Amino acid sequence: MKKIIIFITLLIFIPFFIVIIYNKNYKEIELNYINVRYIRVKRNQTNIIENIPLESYIVGVLAGEMPIDFDLEALKAQAVASRSYALKRMEYNKDKEYDVVDTILNQVYLDEEYLKNAWGNNYVKNINKLRKAVNETIDEYLEYNGSIVDAMFFSTSNGYTEDSELVFNFECDYLRSVDSPWDAEVSSAYLTTKTISLTEFYDKLNLSYDKNLNIEIIKRSNTNRILLLKINNQEFSGTDVYNKLSLRSTDFTIELYGDTIKLTTKGYGHGVGMSQYGALGMAKKGYTYEEILKHYYQNVSITKLKN
Repeated sequence: MKKIIIFITLLIFIPFFIVIIYNKNYKEIELNYINVRYIRVKRNQTNIIENIPLESYIVGVLAGEMPIDFDLEALKAQAVASRSYALKRMEYNKDKEYDVVDTILNQVYLDEEYLKNAWGNNYVKNINKLRKAVNETIDEYLEYNGSIVDAMFFSTSNGYTEDSELVFNFECDYLRSVDSPWDAEVSSAYLTTKTISLTEFYDKLNLSYDKNLNIEIIKRSNTNRILLLKINNQEFSGTDVYNKLSLRSTDFTIELYGDTIKLTTKGYGHGVGMSQYGALGMAKKGYTYEEILKHYYQNVSITKLKN
């Protein structure tokens, strides 16, 4: 009888002690503020403009823009890139009502209340990982020739990043095409395929239906992304087709099979700046966040905000 009582007692108290140990190991760490700057964030769902401490904002951007299971050095690279992007928007919009919105129009920002609901029991562990990435890069941003870098980034390259002027119509010395061979090893979005009906294909491109399909690639960039093409003798930019067909990149092929169109894309996103999965691949190969950033943003320096 005594053995049964001891056994039942252990069953009751062992989970209790496990929870205590777990909570002890996963206490929330604090952000190590050096300078407290605020960014004005317009919340999409409420249209309310919130003044958020910049470093807290960067934590929420990391949660919204990069998977939590990414290596720490990749998260640190994203923290510096996102901080640079935010500071640039604060500079651009200083005379406006707000600096950024919390969606993909700028950077996705997720607040702590949302993350507590989304992560549940993993909240403390996950938020600590992001705060660690922010603390280890606190106040750091990218600078080029004395100016804050407009640190664009995207998900997955096709093996190369793209020159800024071929996508956004402005030339920028630090947003040059560089090789990014790591994406193919780590990103499921490196090569993707989807099919749509021929009717839907023509409807989305605002073309008349024709059972015969003629694709002529007129111009590609040096990174194999399509700049200009003709579809049944009508000219489109690669970006037009990318947007209208909701493709993942402008490195794509279009194939007709009966009354079905097969669309194959390589890479995911606009292609300018840092590839996030390239950053992950570099981190897995032992590169530091400084090396990652200086690979994707040419001739930049990593600088700290002044008091």
